[in-house]
Amino acid sequence: MDDLDDMDRRSLRGVDHRILSALRARAGDPRVAGAARALSRAGEHGALWLAAGLAGAAVDGARRGAWLRGTALTAGAHLVSMGVKRVVRRPRPTHVEPLVRTAGRHSFPSSHATSAAAAAVAYGALGARVIPVLAAAMCVSRLVVGVHYPSDVAAGAALGALTARVGARWVNGCPDD
Repeated sequence: MDDLDDMDRRSLRGVDHRILSALRARAGDPRVAGAARALSRAGEHGALWLAAGLAGAAVDGARRGAWLRGTALTAGAHLVSMGVKRVVRRPRPTHVEPLVRTAGRHSFPSSHATSAAAAAVAYGALGARVIPVLAAAMCVSRLVVGVHYPSDVAAGAALGALTARVGARWVNGCPDD
C-alpha cells in the first residue's frame, strides 16, 4: 500500500492535489482571500476581459477595430473552453473547501484561465501591458479559491493563449474601421 501511495504522490494527480492544497492554504490571509474572491467574481464568464476590450476600443479610436476583434477572440476562447469542459467533464476538487461558488460542476479546463490568457495575448499585442499581469493573477486566484486543479488552469491558459495566437493575424491584420 505504501508503494501505491508513493506512486500517487508522484503522479500528476498527486502533484495537482499538493499544489492546490498549498495555494488554497494561502487564503488564510484575509487580504489574499479577498483579492482571489474579487478576481474570481470579475472573471465570471470572461466579464473582466470583455470589459477591458470594450474599454480599449472606447479609448483607442485609432485601433478600435483591433480591440473589438480581440474582444471577440477572447469571448470565443471562453466559449471553446466551455465546450471542452462539457466533453471532458472532470469534477472540481473536493479535497479543499472552495471559497467561491461556481457556475458549473466541471473543472477542466479553467474557463477563467482561458479567457485571461486569450486577453493577455490579444490585448498585450495592442500594448495593454497590465493585462498579462492581471491574467496571471486571475489564473492563480482559481487555485487560491480552491475551485480548480493546477492542470485545469494550465490547460485553460494554454487553450486561451493558443486561441489568441491563432487569431492574432485576424486581430492585427485586418484594416481598422
